[in-house]
Amino acid sequence: MLLAQISDLHIKRPGALAYRRVDTAAYLARCIERLNALDPRPDAVVMTGDLVDQGEPEQYAHLKSLLATLEIPYYLLVGNHDDREALRDAFSEREELRTGGEFVQYAVDIGPKRGPLRLIALDSMVPGESAGLLCDVRLAWLEEQLDAARGKPVIVALHHPPFVTGIGHMDALRLEPTSADKFAALVARHPNVERVICGHVHRPMFVRFGGTIASAVPAPAHQVALDLRDDAPSAFMMEPPAFALHRYDSVNGLITHHAYVDAADGPYPFYEPEGTLID
Repeated sequence: MLLAQISDLHIKRPGALAYRRVDTAAYLARCIERLNALDPRPDAVVMTGDLVDQGEPEQYAHLKSLLATLEIPYYLLVGNHDDREALRDAFSEREELRTGGEFVQYAVDIGPKRGPLRLIALDSMVPGESAGLLCDVRLAWLEEQLDAARGKPVIVALHHPPFVTGIGHMDALRLEPTSADKFAALVARHPNVERVICGHVHRPMFVRFGGTIASAVPAPAHQVALDLRDDAPSAFMMEPPAFALHRYDSVNGLITHHAYVDAADGPYPFYEPEGTLID
């Protein structure tokens, strides 16, 4: 089973640039082309929030037109730049976006023959705020989903990182610490959780969390500047766009690779045709 993860698409209206500099739509189009060309092709793509930049209907319409070229099933989560109802209106055919009541959260099976992995999409958005929260209602829903998935490998996906990143301005905008602690305790009671995955920080990160591993993913366009000072200014870099590939099998569990969108020089062989190492 292969699950691709992209995050923080920040799609704007057609022709508009993010921060007057980044053509996020063009970057997403290149990422989709890369995903479609993968061999083996992922079973699904999960998009962990900040799908658009201001939560506007026109931005979601633009996003939907871009995703029409994606030849892989995909699942959408909300981030702090999103709007739940505008998303639901634009993707009205996506029933899972309406099953979580007030929140955009759901659980689906990923992989051949509706398995073997359970994806739980969790809503950490607080309207009008950049930081995230898991209220008691959302945590109770998550507990129900985890209890129902006992015996299955599970990935829990949300937008906001439930951990400290070391990048000061991003840590001020992470998942609210008390709810992150409750989240960790809940995950720790369910050892079948293979991974907690998130976005928001536009960088690859891994950390121990709740008895498992939590990971963040780079963005398909701009990345948050890697500045580990507590007073790091809010800034981004045009580092190579990338995404994650989560590979699962029942023997080895979940293994994550980060792949770059743009083609690189190569591949070149390590060995001569007769089998000797190239010197």
